[in-house]
Order: sequence, then structure tokens, then C-alpha cells
Amino acid sequence: MKGFIYLTLSIISEVLATTMLKLSEGFTNLFPTIGLIVGYVISFYCLSLCLKRLPLSLAHAIWAGGGTILTALVGMILWDEIVTALNLVGFLLIIGGVIILNATKDVEAEEAPSY
Repeated sequence: MKGFIYLTLSIISEVLATTMLKLSEGFTNLFPTIGLIVGYVISFYCLSLCLKRLPLSLAHAIWAGGGTILTALVGMILWDEIVTALNLVGFLLIIGGVIILNATKDVEAEEAPSY
């Protein structure tokens, strides 16, 4: 459970950092630039802590997929980026892929021989 808490913190700070990246306007605005640096440092630190408890493939899939979906939502809310049916299909595919990866880890754990 602690691994998923660190993963959630990592995703949130990565999305905040990416938002600051947009606001920094090519690193010309000081405070958003500082915010993006701090956000990415926190994100990768939390991701490293998460990887002590979760498999790399699962953690990275959730991190990348969750970050992608949340960043798209931020873009829609803050910058009126358009959502299409194809975007929604993509989001569903990302979520489905993460679910399948998670289910695969459970099956592998059951099939693994115990010594």
C-alpha cells in the first residue's frame, strides 16, 4: 500500500511540474521554473521510493498513464484543450493496459514456484 501512496505522490507532483513547465514559457518565468524543478525532483524521489515496493513495469505504466491522463485533464481545464472521442478511447486503452499489467502480476505471483 505504501508503494501506491508514493506512486500517487509522484504522479501528482509530475503533473504539477509539467503544468509549471507550460507556465514557465521556455524557462523565462522564474517562479514556474522553480516550481517545475521542485516538482520533478519530488516526483522522481517518490517514484524511487515506490520502486522499493512495486515492480518497475507496473509502477512505470501507472506513472506514465496516470500522468498522461491527468495532464490532459489539466490542459482541458486550464487551456481549453479539446477532448475528442479518440482522446477518450486513448484514455480507456491506457487504463485497460494498466489493469491488464496489474492482473498479470497477480497471475505470475500465483504461478511462481515457492522454495
